[in-house]
Amino acid sequence: MIMATACHAALKEWAVAIRALDEGRQALIIRKGGIREESNRFQVLHPEFLLFPSYEHQQAELLRPEHAQGLTDAWEEAPTPGWLTFTHFAQTHRAFAVSELEELQALAPHHIWSEEYAEKRLRWRPRQPLTAMVLRVYRLGTPARVRMLPRYAGCKSWLELESPVVLGGMTAALSDAAFAERADAIDRAIPITAQAVAASR
Repeated sequence: MIMATACHAALKEWAVAIRALDEGRQALIIRKGGIREESNRFQVLHPEFLLFPSYEHQQAELLRPEHAQGLTDAWEEAPTPGWLTFTHFAQTHRAFAVSELEELQALAPHHIWSEEYAEKRLRWRPRQPLTAMVLRVYRLGTPARVRMLPRYAGCKSWLELESPVVLGGMTAALSDAAFAERADAIDRAIPITAQAVAASR
């Protein structure tokens, strides 16, 4: 696969989740749109993107116990106010809708959310499914530090950065074999009955 050399799109995600992706503890994120989303629902707008670490809303009680320590570590890496630091780039391997509790429960081993919080997110705006995204994640060779602009703030998932971030020297968080094993396990947990979600290009 040809790798991008620069990227201007970013997806907001909890800093603790980005840490879990980096450490290979998960290869999956689950989303339902924020209050400022277009059409009030999450959409996969980009097949590849930077991961924008968000520190809002993440709380230890919303995580499975084995992932709670990661929250403390993530807070220790919070950037200087007025700045943000990009450390990871992601490619969407697969995205699919999750609308049934049984599907969500089958994914439990593959994400960091607590059972209670996962079910709460599913039931919020129940006509809109959750979107699960299987991600291939890469560490940037050099973290990119950029100004935090006012338009980047708020409860929205996708951002178009003012200037593209250079991606040179990236390293995969998981080896090819380890990622294939994780992706296959998720495919077995949620078979073809799950609705695919296409990424616009």
